[in-house]
Order: sequence, then structure tokens, then C-alpha cells
Amino acid sequence: MRRGLAAMTAGILALGISACSATGGNSASNAKSGGTPNASGLIADGKFTIAMEAAYAPYNWEQPDNANAAVKIDNSTGYANGYDVLTAKEIAAANGWELHIVKQDWDSLIPALQAGTIDAVIAGQSMTAQRMEEVDFAGPYLYANIVVLTKAGSQFADAKGISELSGGKVTSQTGTIWYDTLIPQIPDANRLSPAESAPAMLMALQTGQVDYVVTDMPTAQSAVKAYPEMKILNFSDSADNFKVSDEDINIGIAVKKGNTALKDTLNKVLAGKSAADFEKLMVQAVSIAPANE
Repeated sequence: MRRGLAAMTAGILALGISACSATGGNSASNAKSGGTPNASGLIADGKFTIAMEAAYAPYNWEQPDNANAAVKIDNSTGYANGYDVLTAKEIAAANGWELHIVKQDWDSLIPALQAGTIDAVIAGQSMTAQRMEEVDFAGPYLYANIVVLTKAGSQFADAKGISELSGGKVTSQTGTIWYDTLIPQIPDANRLSPAESAPAMLMALQTGQVDYVVTDMPTAQSAVKAYPEMKILNFSDSADNFKVSDEDINIGIAVKKGNTALKDTLNKVLAGKSAADFEKLMVQAVSIAPANE
């Protein structure tokens, strides 16, 4: 749910249909062509091609083999797995499609969708009103709670609300709602420069560059698996919490603007699932996520 629109818009304006970022994915111009839609907008060749960073556990990550039924990445020697992959596999199976995954930089995901080189983006994107001006969304396929991640020995480890985080050094990933919208709600927070990726954000906390980071619960759960000394601060039962809207926590699947047929087909699969079903699948993704993600 991390994703804000600013980075995406800049990528579209400055880079057209290709972009580079610290995540190291390939540009849209190098991506495998997506399944060719027929006149109705549905997949005509039976190949459902989606894009993701493959660097954002537990939503998606790259691994060296097909352990835990990972899917081979078309434009990489590695395999993709995670919540987004598990979701994509269910959608493909329900429609009799062959799933294809391409790995791309964050800034190139939406341009690739607009250029028609992929069919959908399944990459932990929040369904913001601004982003809906650029793409259409199926979903949600997850509702993600906002939390703070700190170290167990930190002076902020016993904070009961965001006001008790005052004065702390904080960051989050660039181009995200976490960084752009939520951190400014913390009174007198010392907001440092944004991290270029989720792993970089966690490393800033691990190395003591910041006192805490703002993220969502799945990302935090995966982080604690990799860094047991980290602690999740969940203020959801407190009035002293972040103010969020549905678009901040609703995670959707992006399709090309106007591709109503594909959006409706994806929604038919997602409509049969409850929030509890989504959470169960996320627990599975967290359980198989590599500890170094």
C-alpha cells in the first residue's frame, strides 16, 4: 500500500515508457510483451503478463529457484514469489491463463501498462484517486494497516501513539503515501530524505540512521522476520493514530485505462474473497518470504 503518485507521474513525464531506479529492475522497453487483448479487452493469446518490482517482500520478491512454487521471471534468471504472485496465480488459474511475470523498476510499471507491454500491474499499489486518473483498478485485493517500525531498544519502543514519536528521525520509501502523507502527521518529526526502496528503508533503521520508519503491517511483519530486533508499533486501537482514508489502505490491481473487460474479469475472482481470505494469503506469503528481503 506504500505507493504514492508523485514518483509515478515524474517517471511518466521524464522517462516516457522506461525508467531506472535503485531497485535494479529492467525498463519497460525491455519487458516482454504482454498478452494481446482482443477487441473486448480480454487476454486473447492465453498469456496473462503482469509486472512487479520483485523487491518488496512480502508482496513480491525474487529468489534463485522455484522453491515454494515460485514463478520464473520472463526477463530475469530468477523466480518471483510473494503475496502478489500468489494472487496472480489464483487469477490466472481461474481464467485458464498462463501466468507471465516481468521484473521492472517502480517508475516503469505504469508506463509499461499504458504502452501495452503488460496486461496488469500487481505490485502492492494503493488505489488512490490520483492514480485512478492514470489507470483503472480491480480490487481491492488487500487492506493494509499502517504501522511504525522501530528497534526494541529504541527510546520510542514503548510509544502508544504517533504523538509520542515527536522529535524522532524518520524516513520511508520514496514516492509513497507513507513518506508523503503519513510521516507529516507525526508532530515535530525529523523527516530525513526518502529511501529509494523498501530494503533501503529498513537498512536505514537497522544501521541507526533513523529512529523509526512508517510502513504497512505486511512489510513490517516481513522485516521483523529478517531483523528480530525490530519492533512493530500498531496504533490502530488508539485515537492517537494516523488519519488514513480507504485509498491509503486499499491495494488494487492496475489495468490500462478503459480496459473495463479485463478489470471486470479480475474483479469476478476477487469478489469471492473476504478480508479474512486476503489476510490468510498474506500470512502464507510472510511465512515463505526469504529472511534477507
